[in-house]
Amino acid sequence: MSNKSDISVRLLQGNESCAEAALLAGVRFFAGYPITPSTEIAEILSERLPQEGGKFIQMEDEIGSMAAIIGASLAGLKSMTATSGPGFSLKQENIGFAAFTEVPCVIVDVQRTGPSTGLPTSPAQGDLMQARWGTHGDHPAVALYPSSVSEVFDLTIQAVNISERLRTPVILLLDEVVAHMREKVVIPPESEIEIHHRPRPTVPPEDYLPYAAEPDGVPPMADFGTGYRYHVTGLYHDVTGYPTSSPQAVDFLIRRLHAKVAAAQSEITFTREEFVDDADTCVVACGVTARSARRAVQLAREKGLRCGLLQPMTIWPFPSGKVAAIASAVKRVIVPEMNMGQLLGEVERAAGNRCEVVGYSKVDGEPITPAEILSRIEEV
Repeated sequence: MSNKSDISVRLLQGNESCAEAALLAGVRFFAGYPITPSTEIAEILSERLPQEGGKFIQMEDEIGSMAAIIGASLAGLKSMTATSGPGFSLKQENIGFAAFTEVPCVIVDVQRTGPSTGLPTSPAQGDLMQARWGTHGDHPAVALYPSSVSEVFDLTIQAVNISERLRTPVILLLDEVVAHMREKVVIPPESEIEIHHRPRPTVPPEDYLPYAAEPDGVPPMADFGTGYRYHVTGLYHDVTGYPTSSPQAVDFLIRRLHAKVAAAQSEITFTREEFVDDADTCVVACGVTARSARRAVQLAREKGLRCGLLQPMTIWPFPSGKVAAIASAVKRVIVPEMNMGQLLGEVERAAGNRCEVVGYSKVDGEPITPAEILSRIEEV
């Protein structure tokens, strides 16, 4: 049992919580380019990483930042970058490269109102689909989405762990409001924080096949510079890492990349449910909107309305099974979000025709309030 004195209670900003959690998860390399509203993550890690024996580099742009963390990860360091919408767009080609070459890394996207330069200091939730489909080609995606500073801490550690365990890029979506608010965070002793590391080769260098996967679909990963010499390419490749156009090898690789994430879906899909068991109306909301939805559901309950909340904390892979189960039990689902219906489309797809699905979009650069969601609950 841990000593109470080992537990740290701190008042942290969302971006600060992300930086501190990344350090505890073992991140020792950060490359980035300042952009509002994510800049505090880089600012904090520029001081904290050298204290922990890590490296910080401010790159010339977001493209270089993404390339740098891929290189650092190949050399064996847990790596992360942080940005916002326009920078997230610039990183997309290299995110696809990392997914295809199975290089673990974490990309934090602190969302702001867009498109283009938009409203740099105002919140929005318009990058849900960019997190899933931003890079070209067919690829799996993992994206986590906290609603509080405490969840930022927990899900940052999960993002690093999932990235390392599955050898895949993981995206952490933050809302500007969550990134900049301050809340209490209870930090457990380091000995109680579960940390995952990438699988390592157990064979000598001469027998190493860099893309020969284990039964879980994940190949062991050797660090560059340790005697394991291998080729990394964005072309389709076989287990040796060298390019191939063999239809059999091409088909096998893309299916394996998807299968390794699908096989772990139940372990990497986090959701939070409140008052769902007897609900006839369920609100599905994520990020800062889930906070307003939680209060709206509480107010609805006080008025005798049977209302519940589902908060997807893993947005990709989307918790379709959970949404389908809830849709089978309620009369309607309400989906408030700060975009023009990106989450609504996914909920409609998962719900099928099991119940009525109603969207509520707000795109004026202001957060959705509990009163607005309560009004929708009372209208339908």
